[in-house]
Amino acid sequence: MGSYYYLMAQLPFLTYEQKPPMTSGAFKELAGTILTEEDAVFMDRLAIDPAFGTAADGSVYAQSAPSTGCGFIDEWREWERSFRLNLAKHRAVKTKRESTGALEPPPYPQDAASAAQRAVSGELSPLDAELLIDKARWNAIDSLAGIDYFDRNSVYAYFLKLLLLERRHLFNVDNGLNEYKSLYAEIIESAHNSPGEPK
Repeated sequence: MGSYYYLMAQLPFLTYEQKPPMTSGAFKELAGTILTEEDAVFMDRLAIDPAFGTAADGSVYAQSAPSTGCGFIDEWREWERSFRLNLAKHRAVKTKRESTGALEPPPYPQDAASAAQRAVSGELSPLDAELLIDKARWNAIDSLAGIDYFDRNSVYAYFLKLLLLERRHLFNVDNGLNEYKSLYAEIIESAHNSPGEPK
């Protein structure tokens, strides 16, 4: 596993609240000119929503995903699997759905289990719950990347963080559009109800 000092040293530092400084696609294209062939192949397997096989009973996360051969990617997939199983469990409890036969989620990683519980606590709006989930993902990515800022794990972490920032930006765009539609509807309603105005 080589060092990618030149690539990582020229990139802007990412924070969770910021607008993406570049698209994930642009970063992947840039990284593709520098990564070794093996590391580039691993990068193609990265996703915020990792693909898992479906078991015979229809459950998607019944088993861990097959190893990719890259510890960072395998650990990221396992974190996401644990999070999703815990989220499904807490949603079932909250909605009082029958969970017979449901897969018992793993208690570890602990941050994945606790993030899932907080996301369905009922104290958050749907948007705030999604933001909490992605912030937990961000923190997990930081933890999994380790302390060597110039190795391939940091390249992969940067890519995943850009995907999260793009997702967050879409939330903000959708939220802004909804506020605009609401305000526009209020203005039209007010105009229709004003005395002396044409109906």
